[in-house]
Amino acid sequence: MATRLLRIGTVLRSYSDRKSVLQLPKRWRSSQASLQEILINQPATRVTTLDNGMRVASEDSGAATATVGIWIDAGSRYETDENNGVAHFLEHMSFKGTAKRSQIDLELEIENMGAHLNAYTGREQTVYYARCLSQDVPKMVEILSDIIQNSKLGESEIERERGVILREMQDVETNLQEVVFDHLHSVAFQGTPLGRTILGPTKNIKSISRNDLVTYVRNHYGPPRFVLAGAGGVEHQQLQDLAEKHFGKMTGPKYDKIPDLLNKCRYTGSEIRVRDDSVPLAHVAIAVEGVGWANPDNIPLMVANTLLGTWDRSQGGGGNNASNLARASAEQGLCHSYHSFNTCYKDTGLWGIYFVCDALQCEDMTFTLLQEWMRLCTSVTEKEVARAKNILKTNMLLQLDGTSNICEDIGRQLLCYERRIPLHELEARIESVTAKTIHEVGMNYIYDHCPAVAAVGPVEALPDYNMISSGMYWLRV
Repeated sequence: MATRLLRIGTVLRSYSDRKSVLQLPKRWRSSQASLQEILINQPATRVTTLDNGMRVASEDSGAATATVGIWIDAGSRYETDENNGVAHFLEHMSFKGTAKRSQIDLELEIENMGAHLNAYTGREQTVYYARCLSQDVPKMVEILSDIIQNSKLGESEIERERGVILREMQDVETNLQEVVFDHLHSVAFQGTPLGRTILGPTKNIKSISRNDLVTYVRNHYGPPRFVLAGAGGVEHQQLQDLAEKHFGKMTGPKYDKIPDLLNKCRYTGSEIRVRDDSVPLAHVAIAVEGVGWANPDNIPLMVANTLLGTWDRSQGGGGNNASNLARASAEQGLCHSYHSFNTCYKDTGLWGIYFVCDALQCEDMTFTLLQEWMRLCTSVTEKEVARAKNILKTNMLLQLDGTSNICEDIGRQLLCYERRIPLHELEARIESVTAKTIHEVGMNYIYDHCPAVAAVGPVEALPDYNMISSGMYWLRV
């Protein structure tokens, strides 16, 4: 039997030498294009600015569905200690009825179209967006303009939504990852607007009034801070005409007093630990100060972030993973999961890692992580960087799968970069990163810098802050 198999294998090899069984037809081979050619031929992002300062941006792919939304340059960062939480509260109130539509009418109208209307609030942006059939784009833009400009903000609806937000806060408190990242911001940017939570403290939610909501809209909502973005079956001229029709007469923001300029939020290396031995696992985040969206070092930091990767013990292959940290986590049982992050804002950011581990593994996981950080700064290889660049490019392209993701990318980039970076330019910037680049940004942002640490759960074994700081550099002779 073995002899017969050997003969068959020999025949197949000799045949494949003459004509590969996997070889594509010539007409197909000649039509294959490089990644750069494919990226260059993506639909262009068209951008127009109206007379009142509002920007309209779209990418028309000719799809049968579309996503349109309003990206607003306003979030919890623009609040004060007294009204912290008002931006998120306002987002909730936007769907509770307008001057021309009751809440029921609005919900039925969206449901009858088969569309989806949603919103979210971040630290720097508030977003209202809808997914619908391309033929319903005019109606959706009209609805978006109505809920932004004409929300009733009724007293009874405010009281009812107050309870909804308080329950949402209770749900967030059970999500330890959210809790850890809120703590991380509070110590990394303590005493600054970025240190506050998006939902705000309970006492503020219980006291926010209609006047607080109206004042926030008057001070922060206006065409110069708006981007109307569309993706999918969206014709740019049509979207521009709709913006002119429904937002063209809008002015503002109108200030009660001239607001302070957006000052840089000061980073502070420090820590917070919430020890709770009733929690089964320790949740820890360790970070250093990153950079803003438009900083040229952002791309190398993204590659460095990808070099560390993400790992979860429920996923197979950890021991064969190319990431050193993932291999160590799998082989030594250092943690249950971890993921690296690069959170950017306009002028600053947080670059670090979040992990979940058993109580007695906190020390080993922390020092293994710090050792890997030091390796990034000093001895990461070109082979590792090349792999990370390919992973990053793949992940970025996968994140643009679907009209909603593309629309999100358009709106966010217009607010962060003042333009939409073409994919081929982004690919070229990633490709330009080398091992030397990673070493340089590592030395500039990681090596011998004070970290911010946030930990919740059974964290008694987590090393002292001074010990963690001492792992941020190597003493060499």
